[in-house]
Amino acid sequence: MRRPSDWTPRLAAGDGALAERLAAALADDIARGRIAPGDRLPAHRDLAWRLEIGLGTVTRAYALLERRGLVVPERGRGMFVAVPPAQAPGPVDLCVNTPPRMLDTQALRASLARLAARIDMSGFGSYTPSAGTPQHRAMMARWLARDRLELPPSRLMLTSGAQHALAVAIATTTGGRPGTILTESLTYPGIITIARHAGHRLQPVMVDDQGMCPDALDRALHTALRDGRPGQRLIYVTPTLHNPTAASMSRTRREAILSVAAAHDAVIVEDDVYGVFAAGDMPPLTALAPDRCLYVSGLSKSLSPGLRIGALAVPPAFLEAAADALAASATMAPPLGCLLMESWLEDGTAEAVEQAVRAESRARTTLARRLLGKHVAPQETPGFHIWLPMPRPRAEALAMAAATRGIRVTPPSAPMVDDHPGAPAGLRLCLGGPSAEALTTALNDIARLVEERDTDPAAYVAI
Repeated sequence: MRRPSDWTPRLAAGDGALAERLAAALADDIARGRIAPGDRLPAHRDLAWRLEIGLGTVTRAYALLERRGLVVPERGRGMFVAVPPAQAPGPVDLCVNTPPRMLDTQALRASLARLAARIDMSGFGSYTPSAGTPQHRAMMARWLARDRLELPPSRLMLTSGAQHALAVAIATTTGGRPGTILTESLTYPGIITIARHAGHRLQPVMVDDQGMCPDALDRALHTALRDGRPGQRLIYVTPTLHNPTAASMSRTRREAILSVAAAHDAVIVEDDVYGVFAAGDMPPLTALAPDRCLYVSGLSKSLSPGLRIGALAVPPAFLEAAADALAASATMAPPLGCLLMESWLEDGTAEAVEQAVRAESRARTTLARRLLGKHVAPQETPGFHIWLPMPRPRAEALAMAAATRGIRVTPPSAPMVDDHPGAPAGLRLCLGGPSAEALTTALNDIARLVEERDTDPAAYVAI
């Protein structure tokens, strides 16, 4: 027998209809866990008497919650808080770099319900500026200022996610013409896709345990000048939690990269989507050289993949070109996404989720390092991916062996700019997507595979 809820009846504040205020109060308390899945809500007459409202008001409020999927009626028994459906077992996905899920379905529904009460067609029924409304750009600027970068909203553009911001940044700096981009020898697969689609060539630059090496970058830029290819003065780099190696640059390394770029008058596209995990005293490259760097960030890695709001900060000299590139790829920033961003930034949801993501990511990184030990590359900044450096044939064999055990990992070739036999390679494992239990099981399985390979080279797929 399911227990009745011990919920203290209340109405949400506001001037709305009583049924809407009751529904909002219940939805909020369900989202916050004050009423548990499966709990029986108060009977209609009892709730009406306790709140001194009409019976029809309670009926309408319960109907609103039922339409949102938050409650379910059972004939002859009453109204119950909906129980989320059980997830069907399937492969454990360690190849998609998403943050741990810190907001459950009921909390999301409650957020959308509050948003529905605020939205109207006067704003939603018209076009907004392609770079976002001044209000939303100012809100994003304040959000980024919390994460170490202060800039005026006039230099900030909102996009349909960080990947879109990155594509706009590349189009801005290349003028839409095929050219060459210098990047880490192991790099984010998304930039490889952008370069291939736009006809750009990627020039690999050697990396170490802090990411891109200044000396190697200097040599690559000298070669570009010697060969008369000025288009090679564009650098794409990820200073914090480099994807895939999870390396982070010290301040000294950041200053050295900027010094090399200045010596060659090179422009930098800085990918800072993982900046949320950086130490508070570790500035982005853009903060140190704002006139040389285009800055890419977003909310998908720090809050939720479904919140596709990216941020692109550009120097004044690039504003016009960036506006043209943005307008050519999107009419405007996603309106509903911007409204949800506004709601989460205003009501504290964003800050609470970000703090929870940081804490969970620290725990998961610690777990991975404990289970995989010496096989994990050095990583100063906790995040939600780790790197296992190894020769490419071995990485491919390990990926195949993991797949036979129901574990998906990033294909070893995905982040490789240069696939010659001696190129650095390894296996990226993404920690944020699975449940904690599934992640622990998968990492234990991979640890056993690695140890088996160390003791017996023929232990799994032959190479």
